Parts: sequence; structure tokens; C-alpha cells
Amino acid sequence: MTGDKHTINPSATPSLYLIMGLPIIFWALAFPFIKIGLAELSPINLTIIRLCIACIVFLALRFILSKKFSKLQRKDIIPLFIVGFFGVIVYHLGLNYGEQYISASAASLIIATIPIFVVILAIPYLKEKITLPTLLGITLSLSGVILISLFGTPDSSIEIVYISGAIAVLIAALMGAAYTIAGKKMLKRYSALSLTTYAFLFGSLGLLPFITVSFFEEVSAMSLQAWGAILFLGVFSSVIAYVLWYVALSIKNASEISVFLYCIPVISTTVSTLFFDEQITWLFLIGGILVIIGLYIVNKNKASQKQ
Repeated sequence: MTGDKHTINPSATPSLYLIMGLPIIFWALAFPFIKIGLAELSPINLTIIRLCIACIVFLALRFILSKKFSKLQRKDIIPLFIVGFFGVIVYHLGLNYGEQYISASAASLIIATIPIFVVILAIPYLKEKITLPTLLGITLSLSGVILISLFGTPDSSIEIVYISGAIAVLIAALMGAAYTIAGKKMLKRYSALSLTTYAFLFGSLGLLPFITVSFFEEVSAMSLQAWGAILFLGVFSSVIAYVLWYVALSIKNASEISVFLYCIPVISTTVSTLFFDEQITWLFLIGGILVIIGLYIVNKNKASQKQ
């Protein structure tokens, strides 16, 4: 059983956009929930409890939907551990650590380098051909993200308390790109659900040495608000989002779907405006339009190539 048997007809555009849209929404909403979690947990303990919840759900799915899973190949155990540990564990550790010492605007800008890393890595490792319209679309969307991060709200600012925080988020961005590239190659042998499950379960083993007494102390003292945030992060931002991301990756090129990550700051800022009374500037609207135009160019170019 391979990943190809679980793909969706690329012509089913509404379904495809839904598949790509849900992970973006869940990851955009993750940022405020991470802030809530960090108020009561250390970065490492937040990562551990989030991944514990995700692994429990994945184990349940493996038991309930056993016939839907691709057979695990012994030769892939170490590669799956590497993909899961660096692409998921190191990514979240870097992001959680970095958010303590840099502003949200700075984090958004650094994370916005993921599509750029994906494009760079996709050329040698996936043999993807990057067209001029694709580069143009990525550039426009990145420009939109820069506008939103720097000038999207009246109090937008690039603050870096410790350079280690910025480096940690940059490492997270690189790991996020590597997770996408490595996953694209392994989807030839595994379904999206199987690959995500195996990567999370094997990769999370790397967290075992980091479990200390402080983990149990902090978790036992967590408030209901913190538990709600962690459950959202574990189920929606981890299980559902990561599985759907690999489903989308089994349908489209890595460089194409990575551009959708530029929607994250647009959505997160919009949510903050609606629910937390944060104000936006007219430059936020221009930035959002640039992101949309960039996405349109990338997908319009791909559609014209198929005709």
C-alpha cells in the first residue's frame, strides 16, 4: 500500500483547497495558544505534553483504523525517526523557545522563510522545476507577509531580546522545510496518515531523555485554560493539521503548497482583530492582497501548465 492510493483527484479543487486550508488555519491559531501554554509550562515541557497528546491520538487511530495504514518497512524506521524528531520535535522546541525572546512580528518574518527553504531544497532533492511565475508568486506573498509583520497593526514591532531566540526560530523554519521535503519523498511508499503517524511516534521517542520531575510538576498544576490550549495544539494543530499537510503534499508539488504558509500571518492577525480587539492598518490590507495575488499566480501557472 502506497501513498498514491490515498491521493485525491487534483481536479477536485474545492476539496484540495479545504485540505490545504485547514492546516494553515490550525497553525495560525496555534500561536496564541502557544503563548497561553508558555505562561504555565517551559518550552520543553510544552513540547512534551503537546506531542504526548498527539501520540495518544495517533496510537488510537493506528488501532481503530489498522487496515488504512501502510505497512511499516524496517528500513524506514531510522529515516522516520529523523523526519519526526527534526521536522516535528526540533521545530516545536525552536519555536517555543524563540517565542519567549522575540516579538510575534519577528517570529512571523523568520517563519516566513519556510517556503523559501522549501523551494531551495525541492530543486536538488525532489527535482522540481521552479518556474518564473512561481518565483514571482512567492516573492509577492513574502512581500505581503513583510508588510503585515512590520506594519500590519499599530503596535507591530521587531523585537529580539536574545539573538538565540531568533536563531532558534530560524532553525525551526529550516526543520519545517526539511519535514516537507523528506515527507514528499516518503509519500511514495506510505499514505499521508501512515507517514504522519509513524513520524510522530518514532520522532517523539527523542523527547524521552528530556522528561524530568519539572514536567510532572508543571502539568499537575496546569489550569483549565492551559489544558484547553494544549488539547487544541495536540489534536488540531498537530494530528489533523500534519496529516492534511501530507495529504496535500501527495497531490501537489512541495514548492506550490508551501506558498500557502504565507496565509498564516494574515489569518492570525485577522483572528486577533476579531477576538482580541487588536487594530489593523491599511498596510495590513495591502499585505493580505499581495499574499492572495501571489497564491493566485502560483496556482494559475500550475493550472495553465496542465492544459
